[in-house]
Amino acid sequence: MIKEYKTIREIASPLMMVSQVEGVTYDELAEIQLPNGEIRRCKVLEVDGGTAVLQLFESAAGINLKESRVRFLGHSLELGVSEDMLGRVFDGMGKPIDGGPDILAEAHLDINGLPMNPAARDYPNEFIQTGVSTIDGLNTLVRGQKLPIFSGSGLPHAALAAQLARQAKVLDENSNFAVVFAAIGITFEESEYFVQEFRRTGAIDRAVIFANLANDPAVERIATPRMALTAAEYLAFEKDMHVLVILTDITNYAEALREISAAKKEVPGRRGYPGYLYTDLATMYERAGRRIGKEGSITMVPILTMPEDDKTHPIPDLTGYITEGQIILSRELHRRGISPPVDVLPSLSRLKDKGVGKGKTREDHSDTMNQLFAAYARGKDAKELMTILGEAALTDLDKLYAKFADEFDKRYINQSNEIDRSIEETLTIGWELLSLLPTSELKRVRPQYIEKYLPKNAKAE
Repeated sequence: MIKEYKTIREIASPLMMVSQVEGVTYDELAEIQLPNGEIRRCKVLEVDGGTAVLQLFESAAGINLKESRVRFLGHSLELGVSEDMLGRVFDGMGKPIDGGPDILAEAHLDINGLPMNPAARDYPNEFIQTGVSTIDGLNTLVRGQKLPIFSGSGLPHAALAAQLARQAKVLDENSNFAVVFAAIGITFEESEYFVQEFRRTGAIDRAVIFANLANDPAVERIATPRMALTAAEYLAFEKDMHVLVILTDITNYAEALREISAAKKEVPGRRGYPGYLYTDLATMYERAGRRIGKEGSITMVPILTMPEDDKTHPIPDLTGYITEGQIILSRELHRRGISPPVDVLPSLSRLKDKGVGKGKTREDHSDTMNQLFAAYARGKDAKELMTILGEAALTDLDKLYAKFADEFDKRYINQSNEIDRSIEETLTIGWELLSLLPTSELKRVRPQYIEKYLPKNAKAE
């Protein structure tokens, strides 16, 4: 039953206090009807006895305390879902903004979702090909995984996000694959870039885009990723699709959360963020995964810009605890013109071993991955030594490793945003780089793989 009140006591935008309410619950949706008939939406943030604190989705301008009415709708924010969402662009509250018609919803789902029973989770173990060598070859993305990208201000994470959305695929040709893309608190220019990129490449046909702009209300920023995840859950678990969810930028989401927390006069935690930031992020991230008995899956790539490139900042720090690894972008590689500037050594996919090998990628994948990591790390050490002591201080083998590191940056890490490499191409480039080293140095690769895959003109020792 819808309850209506004319007891607005106070407005301190974006918050409004309504007294003498009954049966109102946390997160319930409400409407304010102005004297001129205009309707504005809000939601319940807090209930204390007969007083409710609501957060406005729009401006408080023109709301007359005595004449305006508040209606509580008896449910939280919902998203109307159907397969017609594919190929469409929505705002942060789920309204179409691409000029097309409204969605004929098959169901209306609570955007907060339902917690996934841990006992019903299926283990992620199937490879997703992104076409980016540093991810596919060394930090493999697995179906059902949460793998964030840690970036910095000014680094090309937007281009990488668009590339992943455009190129990602499962190698099982019978599977339906979709991308749900949520842009959170970005500029109009960035939003247009993403939409145009999707349209230019035809990727929009299998994508659902939610765009929340920087000048939209903070409360909408909180809803946007949940709208995207609700659409993903519907496509994955009702329509048996494999869904890649890309959320950019989680830092803007956390800033909005801090803004709302300050407006509610809550006691701040680290750096002013609310003490429940970890819990709040977990309620989003943990919606990714696979369910036993369901064909579909949700794989998540949240992207966040680390303030001052600080990995210990609360947002990347807490994200790292909840997710299964991280891809870190390097400012130094970006300055050298290497794109995407993925810093391979500190990056990690904790589930990579589950998604590689015979029947998934190729039998030699795990061995070559370990050997490339080891050789690149030694090459970087040799280059640092060369910088301090000069080239004359290096052994011939150290010089070979230094050359390997340079070639690795140029040929393996560096690839145009337009290049979509298959896993076979990535593994071939890896073997070509390993051929720069004496075969006696390939201690992490089994001899039968060296015999089968190492280019025949490689050095033998």
